[in-house]
Amino acid sequence: MTAAASMEDVVREILSSARGGVVPIVVVGEPVLRAPAAPLVDQLEVRTLERLVEVMRATMHDAPGVGLAAPQIGIPLRIAVIEDMYEVDPEMAEARDRTPLPFRVVVNPTYTAIGDARRSFFEGCLSVPGYQAVVSRPAAVRLECVDSNGNEIDEIVRGWPARIVAHETDHLDGMVYIDKAVTRSLASNEVYGELWRDPSPERAAASLGFELSQE
Repeated sequence: MTAAASMEDVVREILSSARGGVVPIVVVGEPVLRAPAAPLVDQLEVRTLERLVEVMRATMHDAPGVGLAAPQIGIPLRIAVIEDMYEVDPEMAEARDRTPLPFRVVVNPTYTAIGDARRSFFEGCLSVPGYQAVVSRPAAVRLECVDSNGNEIDEIVRGWPARIVAHETDHLDGMVYIDKAVTRSLASNEVYGELWRDPSPERAAASLGFELSQE
């Protein structure tokens, strides 16, 4: 059995477990979330790749979330789906520079910071359920990748979409958001919803005793 056929079989097995088009999300502690994912080249047949994208998108929506990387469903390949079309409070959207992000597939992505500006906000992760924490990330990033059709992408992404790109690409490098989070900001979803669901985390920083990286 070839390496390509082996990955094809792994992916098909995971996809066969889908119920209602949705598969289970892997949670932190599983080795697949801590190993750099392999570049996606020709390991998958075209129909298998198309089905993988369909299932990843459905699983992301079901969670619900704004991004999902393949390792989060147990597949160690460098592919992720991102989409953020949720309605958001206007004040929250303005403070976080949260603009609509239509659905897209990113294959073999890398990102680099554009400039020195950084923004700190609470974020969560489908693979670390039940918690939120503040993470400082670049305000803008350069995204280099290919789409699911093999078209090369090289663009600047700003604001909240840049955070999503960075978060999902980190997954493909074996990292989860808590690796970069301000640990003193860690809060359960319940506490976050009751106390810290502000447009910015400034009040949480003052109360919990941590500094924000805002440049």
